Amino acid sequence: MVEEGKSLKQYCREAMKRMKGGFWQNYQKDLNQDMERAEKQGISTSKVKEYYVERATENIKNKATEKEDFYKRVKKLLEEEGEVSNAIGRLTDKEYYSTLSYEEQQRYNLTLSEKYLQAVERYRKEKDLQIKA
Repeated sequence: MVEEGKSLKQYCREAMKRMKGGFWQNYQKDLNQDMERAEKQGISTSKVKEYYVERATENIKNKATEKEDFYKRVKKLLEEEGEVSNAIGRLTDKEYYSTLSYEEQQRYNLTLSEKYLQAVERYRKEKDLQIKA
């Protein structure tokens, strides 16, 4: 399925860039290392594979950069202070939020909450698998 605004040519360029940049070689090397580590620790290798499939899919769909930036903020918050009750407030872009109508603010809060929960789930999964991201 082609995203709006992207041509097949653009997708091909991105794929060539990944190939030339060694994306798949690095992916395979990291996957093998983490699978070995998981086996030694008695962790299911299928969980490691699942984790790597998710990361590769996001990267290919170009969702990785924005999502990764948000994840890094959540990870930092979790590592420094743990799960806090006002996490959504801390992660809110106050300047942008102030420009929204009431309905848009509610939508923003729900979207941010969903992204936060996904990031926490990823953090826990990485911590369980002891994967460095």
